[in-house]
Amino acid sequence: MCQRFSGPGDAAHSREVVGHSGPATTIIGAVSTPIDQLREPSRETGEPFPWSAAIDSTYSTRDAIDALALAPFLRGEQPFARQAHLDRVHPDAPLRPEGSTILRSVFDDDSSAMLAAGAGWSLRAVRWAGGSATVEVTAASDELAVEVLARATEGAAQARDTASTVEMGFWHMDVRRPARRRRQIVAPAWPEIRDNYTAPVSAAFDRLMSLGSDDIRGRLVLLHGEPGTGKTTALRALARAWAPWCQVDCVVDPEELFSNPGYLMEVAAGADGDDEDGRWRLLVLEDCDELIRGEAKEAAGQKLSRLLNLTDGMLGSGRKVLFAITTNEDLSRLHPAVVRPGRCLAQLEVGRLSPEEATRWLVRQDHAAAAFPDGATLAELVAHRDGGIQIRSTAERTTEVGMYL
Repeated sequence: MCQRFSGPGDAAHSREVVGHSGPATTIIGAVSTPIDQLREPSRETGEPFPWSAAIDSTYSTRDAIDALALAPFLRGEQPFARQAHLDRVHPDAPLRPEGSTILRSVFDDDSSAMLAAGAGWSLRAVRWAGGSATVEVTAASDELAVEVLARATEGAAQARDTASTVEMGFWHMDVRRPARRRRQIVAPAWPEIRDNYTAPVSAAFDRLMSLGSDDIRGRLVLLHGEPGTGKTTALRALARAWAPWCQVDCVVDPEELFSNPGYLMEVAAGADGDDEDGRWRLLVLEDCDELIRGEAKEAAGQKLSRLLNLTDGMLGSGRKVLFAITTNEDLSRLHPAVVRPGRCLAQLEVGRLSPEEATRWLVRQDHAAAAFPDGATLAELVAHRDGGIQIRSTAERTTEVGMYL
């Protein structure tokens, strides 16, 4: 069965399209604009916009909902759109105004999508298993779009636990474009975790946590040290300490960020008018060993140059953007350009606790003291404390030495 979605004056048809490889794909839906509108598109609000799209047998039901939601906007029937992103959405929140009609709905394991409509408006709502949702409304007027969106989202989100959580954005490169998802993360207060670090590191973090927006001198916060020393935990505490004046975002694919100029420009420019209220942004890049080590200039090409350009070059000029980078590399192996004077706001080596500090940490956790002659990382101490409840099935194996070395 073939079905056609068409623009004004367009005749329906279906056809077989054969790609360079693989089987033929059946076009089961298409939308387009008459050729005269493509030559001279209207510039008046509410008039049809030149457009063309096709839905074939490779598309999912979710894709069909997206296309149907766009149709009245592109046809000019509902030329105004409003969108809202929600976190901590109630499981039973309808995400649509009372009395509206559901036209399409799709449910799968980790998400759902819905298309609803009312007099002069359409609504698309997408909900994810993690508790976040996006609601988009198109309407015949902007006032109606604002009203419908407010009715659809009223009371949908649960109250924030501002005492122990902070909002963080997560950037990633989607199939078509850079995308930013927002989540509430659990963030400890710095005094609660201060004893997880050596005395010199704790003192340095005291200064870093107390900084305000007028204290920025340098754009890099560099945390280096062996795995398991608590670098990520400290960054979560930093996000909470800086929350009044700084929005913290995590880039989940830093390699792609510095390889793709379009992605980089989108992240550097920010999202949702980040700079309008004068707030800074801190971009977190974790485990970037290859990017900032000594041989990075030869191995990573332009990636390191783009990072440095964002900190104090033309690209970062006028932008209130900071970078927090974690690495397991030793300071001596980092590229000199990264650690040069004036570039780093903070440069902290997060190391192992001394034997005495490790013993005191266990005592504070109501755990029997143990000997750590070489000191211990935070991860090792947590594993020692929780060792009795861990599930393990690892047999000890001895290495057999043959006649040849």
